[in-house]
Amino acid sequence: MDWSNQVIFLGALVILGSILSSVVTSRLGVPLLLVFLGIGMLLGPEGPGGLVFENIPLAHLIGSAALAVILFDGGLRTPVRNFRIALKPALGLATVGVVLTSGLTGLFAYWWLGLSWLESLLLGAIVGSTDAAAVFSLLHSRGLELKSRVGATLEIESGSNDPMAIFLTIVLIELILLPDAVFGLVVVVEFVQQMGLGVVLGLLGGFALLGLINRLPMSAGFYPLAAMAGALTIFGLTGLLGGSGFLAVYLAGLVVGNRPLEASQNIKRFHDGIASLAQIGMFLMLGVIVTPSALPPVALDAGLLAAVLILVARPLAVAICLYPFRFPWREQLFIAWVGLRGAVPIILALFPLLAGLELAGYFFHVVFFVVLISLLVQGWTVAPAARWLKLELPPSPTRVQRTELDIPGQQEMELVGYRLADSTPVVREAWSSFRLPKSARLVAHLRGGRLLETLEILDLRAGDHLYIMVAPGDLSDLDRLFLASEVPERLSERSVFGEFVLNGNAQLGAVAVAYGAAVPAEQHGLTLEEFLRKRLQAEPVVGDAVDLDRVRLVVREMDGARITRVGLKLL
Repeated sequence: MDWSNQVIFLGALVILGSILSSVVTSRLGVPLLLVFLGIGMLLGPEGPGGLVFENIPLAHLIGSAALAVILFDGGLRTPVRNFRIALKPALGLATVGVVLTSGLTGLFAYWWLGLSWLESLLLGAIVGSTDAAAVFSLLHSRGLELKSRVGATLEIESGSNDPMAIFLTIVLIELILLPDAVFGLVVVVEFVQQMGLGVVLGLLGGFALLGLINRLPMSAGFYPLAAMAGALTIFGLTGLLGGSGFLAVYLAGLVVGNRPLEASQNIKRFHDGIASLAQIGMFLMLGVIVTPSALPPVALDAGLLAAVLILVARPLAVAICLYPFRFPWREQLFIAWVGLRGAVPIILALFPLLAGLELAGYFFHVVFFVVLISLLVQGWTVAPAARWLKLELPPSPTRVQRTELDIPGQQEMELVGYRLADSTPVVREAWSSFRLPKSARLVAHLRGGRLLETLEILDLRAGDHLYIMVAPGDLSDLDRLFLASEVPERLSERSVFGEFVLNGNAQLGAVAVAYGAAVPAEQHGLTLEEFLRKRLQAEPVVGDAVDLDRVRLVVREMDGARITRVGLKLL
């Protein structure tokens, strides 16, 4: 009985300490993954904890289940609208990009380490996928927000590149174990089977899970559990049939997260928490498995491999994959730098151990060291890189309260609460009039803890509480009015978007006359939207800018593919 209590106490204490450490590390800009790995190593056989964990099959099981939960949560939180601007480049990076990165890294391993071709390519495949989820947790913790073209590309790539790396790793291990197999045939059969089944079962499973949640009456607390159990069922079934469970569970998350969903906010909040817990548990376990004394002997090999991966292989793969999409050089450079390695390569490094390969232990510690270098070098510099390359946008603040309303015949309505402050736009700017979104209805107005008898929307003061019913699609417009914003001057809307706001259909000639800008006569009849599309290299997104003589035109708001508002900044 005492032993059980000790295990529960110490396990809970470790998890609680890991969670609390995130508060400190977020302020220092330290990647959380690095902290969890460090705590795991302290708990391991050569640390003060002295914990010995050598059950590789169990480690593989825990890691796979944790990755499935994390990928499902990633799918839930990826808006399908991002696909318009980022699906094709992201899929290129997730497939061709992974192959190129793995091949170039494997080529160096063959030259420097003296391994066989298959062993070299296997090592390259293991470190071939990125862990952009860790990057975004770091960016969000620092209050940074990227241009949507960059952010969406990285989000979709991070959710869809793991299956390709897993596929390459499995195929190469099979070829090492079965040297007489026909290389081309093995690759084609494995690819079609894993990716094909992953896509089909992921989409079908996602719609089946969606129907189950929306049609079966359940207690409120069961909806998140049903979603998680359904996701793991899809993952396990796809794997049993020979498909990529990781691809299937990510696609299932995309389907469920982008359709009308019963108890949507409860499900998404639960999975945010459970995905964070999965990350903590997985990283702690991986830290316990590693043998710290085995790292110094591989330091030189791992350091050179990491340098080639970070400075050569990833940038070349990004440049080749993004060339057809005409990404600006700043965005290409940032995407290349954010090739952060995390949990997936370490999990993949367990595969050779499971297969009993001769160099499996060496591979594991080399990969672990590469991940540490990536976290230290890239993870610590991601936020400064975004700032240096001028890819930041004004951050989206968080709502004070948000409650989903179960209205018969209308699932997509929410009740949001705001506490006004001196920095709230409607209070700071002292607007005499403003326009609420069409779907918004003011429900309650409190001042000094008392409910006001009249709903006077134009008499707003710091300290007031507003409760508004609104459709989810109009939340962003509502936030611009009622969310307090404490951001640096360089990220204020005035600094980023300029002093004036114009409609996208305004005539360029009239704007040029009003602000004294020189514009060729043949372009006077163009609208601002048409002019920006002609001048911008890639599909426009919020934050894209074009200098026009004495002024700068900045894409401020978009409705789908249309530019609806343009900021004008005087140079």
